[in-house]
Amino acid sequence: MTNNHFPTVSGALVIVAALAASANAAERVAAAHVAEMPAVATPGNVAEAEAILGAKLLVCNTCHGGDGVPRSAATPVIWGLQENYLLKQLHDFQSGNRDSEVMAWMATALTPEELEAAAAYFAKKNWPARPASAASTSPPAIVAVCQACHQQNLAGGLPAPRLAGQRYEYLVEAMRRYAEGERTNSPEMMSIMKALSPAEREAMARYISSL
Repeated sequence: MTNNHFPTVSGALVIVAALAASANAAERVAAAHVAEMPAVATPGNVAEAEAILGAKLLVCNTCHGGDGVPRSAATPVIWGLQENYLLKQLHDFQSGNRDSEVMAWMATALTPEELEAAAAYFAKKNWPARPASAASTSPPAIVAVCQACHQQNLAGGLPAPRLAGQRYEYLVEAMRRYAEGERTNSPEMMSIMKALSPAEREAMARYISSL
């Protein structure tokens, strides 16, 4: 899920072109396998999701990367995030509870069944490998507050998503938006971020991205 930043015009054209080309390919696949494949992927079935939603999921690579590494530092890693978190964010983009014109456009192009399949598809992907050049930093004192929901080592779980290894630029901006009331789809995060200074948020983002 991208931050609230508009892609370039060329980026938008790439997305539209990819949708058109992939949609045609998806139609040919569906026609060839109509007796084999259900109209909607079974929740949690990655192979079906990839076959049926191939066109729409490939478009995600434009921003989030075909190998799970986002093309822009301000775009978050979504490969390997918790399925329940991904599904909630897609619903929030679709309903307008989370603001991003690009993601709202993407989410509203999916049926409820496709939203579930897309969340399952990306949740089952492996989180991108940590760059060899990444330097570790000391944990700030406030990290204990984050671990209450994001779990030990900030690896995530049912209460909250993985943060460890998330992009620094995305984290800093997401924290700022929560603190300043621009992102409102988690009252708990809004409350926590409002209690932190910009310097504390920056230190936390620096630490989390180094994990």
